Amino acid sequence: MAAKERSRSLPAGWPRSSKFVLSACAATAAELVTFPLDLTKTRLQIQGEAALKQHGTAPAVPYRGMVRTAAGIVQEEGLVKLWQGATPAVYRHIVYSGVRMVAYEQIRDSKLGKGDDETFPLWKAVVAGMTAGAIGQFFASPTDLVKVQMQMEGKRRLEGKPPRVRGVYHAFMTIVSKGGVRGLWAGWLPNVQRAALVNMGDLTTYDTVKHFLLRNTNLKDSMLCHSISSIFSGLVAATLGTPADVIKTRIMNQPRDKNGRGILYKSSTDCFMQAVRGEGLMSLYKGFIPTWMRMAPWSLVFWLTYEQIRRLVGVHSF
Repeated sequence: MAAKERSRSLPAGWPRSSKFVLSACAATAAELVTFPLDLTKTRLQIQGEAALKQHGTAPAVPYRGMVRTAAGIVQEEGLVKLWQGATPAVYRHIVYSGVRMVAYEQIRDSKLGKGDDETFPLWKAVVAGMTAGAIGQFFASPTDLVKVQMQMEGKRRLEGKPPRVRGVYHAFMTIVSKGGVRGLWAGWLPNVQRAALVNMGDLTTYDTVKHFLLRNTNLKDSMLCHSISSIFSGLVAATLGTPADVIKTRIMNQPRDKNGRGILYKSSTDCFMQAVRGEGLMSLYKGFIPTWMRMAPWSLVFWLTYEQIRRLVGVHSF
């Protein structure tokens, strides 16, 4: 769809702050529905961590697949624990999704995004998607750090380890007390890298597939078109983002010294090399199935909710 046509469909002066709120509402709904899969994915990414074995702190817990891991959490910790860490996850998506959606649409509909024929070229959509994702995730990284640590608390208790955090506020204060404000951005680089790749897969794929279907098929701008586009976006996002997600999770979850420095990994590159050397290349795709199974329904819920909310308030579809 041409950028000019898109811009005409939006109410004049529709504020970016309102689009931010719409994005945050849709992301919150998607996050709450699919959060148990995110928790399962995080637990899988930590299991079998080679660096923990080298430091003699690896728990004697057998590796379990997605279904057994989820069932184990319910059996050992309780059903409610499937949503442990959901509060910072919602905070994260309010910031992350709000910023990325507004940034992408702003780039797409600006003179910078328009091609010679007034369309949004694929290569510009890729750049816009990665840029929007990186910006959004940088601001949301502290909430992601808290989410990962809270997700691992149930497992730490089962291993007989003392709790690190007692809630969202305590987690933030603990991180700041050990590493200062900079400690809130621990693991931000792989986090931003992952978000850039995931956002390219999600936003760019959805936008491209949706308008390809509208231009080349008989599909209307309807829930069916939105559903098909979101399925493709979830698959591409999971494929591109899982390796960086594994690295991000391990760096954020690693123990730290009194100065806030990581004990297991010096950097994201060091984490990558240790994982590949100690566990093999495919270790970077640990948790891929729950990641994809989460991203597919997440994208579906998010995009259907977002498109419908936009229409309800008088804004044309994305």
